[in-house]
Amino acid sequence: MKINKEGYKIIGLTGVVCFLLWALMYYLMSRHAEAGLLWFGSILLVLFWFFIVAFFREPRRVKIHDAELVFAPCDGRVVVTEMVHESEYLDREMLQISIFMSITNVHMNWVPVGGTVEYFKYHPGRFLVAWHPKSSTENERTTTVVRTPDGKEVLFRQIAGLIARRIVSYMKVGSKVEQNSVCGFIKFGSRIDILLPKDTELLVEIGDPVVGSQTPIARLK
Repeated sequence: MKINKEGYKIIGLTGVVCFLLWALMYYLMSRHAEAGLLWFGSILLVLFWFFIVAFFREPRRVKIHDAELVFAPCDGRVVVTEMVHESEYLDREMLQISIFMSITNVHMNWVPVGGTVEYFKYHPGRFLVAWHPKSSTENERTTTVVRTPDGKEVLFRQIAGLIARRIVSYMKVGSKVEQNSVCGFIKFGSRIDILLPKDTELLVEIGDPVVGSQTPIARLK
């Protein structure tokens, strides 16, 4: 299993903490012949550490390129499909698709369309639960706009959740990005909004599970 570079530090620190807790348990329990409790505590610590390792797993995905399609930028489940007015940069009515990532999902993020990064901004903010309606405008987040080769603008936001406390984005204004290339990482449960031209054909419904870089969620006109 390949581990994403964003997890190296957390995995190492968690491993040290788990070892120190185990050493403390061993010191306290071995003196009182609490072998059963020691084994139980040891198993819990190992399982917890493996959960942290698995959270930062980096799956191998086939790179798909189709200029007409918009692909899911993350693993998760569709929680919003609606028309909204985008007021941060594009100032127009757009089709919004929101995908919620649970704590068990892969948390790598992929670019939903290929093109040139036209706009990028990081917004500090709150840490409301990711499915809260105001999380799109009040939570810590990044906003990226990619202009496709035929001139269409696609906006997507990485949004921190209640547990997520760090958003990583590799996007830089002016750089060319390949469809379904890795664009960032959100540590622990969170959400991504994708805003598309309003005449875009929707290919998913609320409740649908999606796989990042593999599931088409819309077709550009």
